[in-house]
Amino acid sequence: MIKYFVVLNLFVLFLFAQSVDINATEDEERAPIAVSSDELIKVEDKSGLSDDELRALAKESDTKKKKKLHIKDVFEATDVNGTVDMTKLLSKWEDLSPTPLKYDWVKTKSGEWFKGEIKALYDDKLEFDSDEVGLYTFNFDKIIEIKSYNIISVNIENLASFAGVLRLKDDKLTVIQGDNKYEFAKKDIVSFAPVGELERNLWSGKASITLDIRSGNTNQQDYSATINLKRRTSTSRLTFDYLGRVSSKDGEEISNDHRLNEKYDIYLSRQFFWTPIFSEFYTDRYKNIDRQFTAGIGAGYTIINTKKTEWSISGGPAFVNTKYLTVSSGHEQNVFSPALELSTKYEFEINKITDLTYDYKLTITDNKSGLYKHHMLLKLENELLDWLDFDVTGIWDYLQKPAQTDTGKIPLQSDFQILIGFGVEF
Repeated sequence: MIKYFVVLNLFVLFLFAQSVDINATEDEERAPIAVSSDELIKVEDKSGLSDDELRALAKESDTKKKKKLHIKDVFEATDVNGTVDMTKLLSKWEDLSPTPLKYDWVKTKSGEWFKGEIKALYDDKLEFDSDEVGLYTFNFDKIIEIKSYNIISVNIENLASFAGVLRLKDDKLTVIQGDNKYEFAKKDIVSFAPVGELERNLWSGKASITLDIRSGNTNQQDYSATINLKRRTSTSRLTFDYLGRVSSKDGEEISNDHRLNEKYDIYLSRQFFWTPIFSEFYTDRYKNIDRQFTAGIGAGYTIINTKKTEWSISGGPAFVNTKYLTVSSGHEQNVFSPALELSTKYEFEINKITDLTYDYKLTITDNKSGLYKHHMLLKLENELLDWLDFDVTGIWDYLQKPAQTDTGKIPLQSDFQILIGFGVEF
């Protein structure tokens, strides 16, 4: 079993080594400066203006800067034979930009404008929801202009959070807040997200389901599901991850396990975050676990954060409460233990349609709770459509000392799963 762990880690470290050399300079430029949560203040809009009045101010500012195409420009681009030089004319058109009316607008380096709704910017990834392309993630370095209709809260590294209408042009960000305008460098933006007028604007997620039904000589049904939910603001991230499996053969259940993880992170800088609460609920009757609850606090650090690679580590003290289905004579059925939890997550963009995710979490506790356990996940996500992925996931769960049942049976230490199915993003 250990050999599988070694192989998986060597594979991830190989990918990591490939990306470090390429992105070393970029990572050095992003060296973090730790900042406490008390130093991150919120700059509130005290002008008393409504959101619509604030948008009107932004529109007025846009109008002053906006270049217009006049009939004289057409004449200037027309030669003596009446032929229009489109190169000259298009150069005039390129200076024009849309006015945000009910929608946010973003412009890429290719010169294309996209209309829709800004969902969030995290880790230099801009999530944007458009009726034409669906929920799409842009690399932030590919975005050269933003005009927001919605009120956006922006987290500026080591300074404060500002809420207002956004205007991004090349490397300069302007936050329009009442009668005040705040300007920042693009590189100083840690994150941003819409102010929560509508709670659903802060949420995104993905659900994957696999179902295998066989009949004939063997009647077997296998069901598994993964659900990932995220709620993001400009300074925090709340995630819920569910993994469940139920299987039956010839009418008899042969597996039934469920795992629900929760994690709440608060960003203090581009690299550093702290976690006031993380938790896990787990049940697996075939491992003799009726229910197991883990909770703790911790902190984390993003080691690599580039457009193709992200690697972070986190951890902290916790406690584990386990109730076993049955136990042998002389053992406790309900145990409470201190614990230390450590985790790492590595994400690598192999190409434009394929992403690799390696997620590893270990928990060290006492003998009564199993001494040591880990949950390892290796996933390949292949984009079929903007909202649909084809996923292949390998999972290894390990418990060093499973609890013996009242019949003397000791569950196996390791469980392996291979999940192949489709994931829907929303």
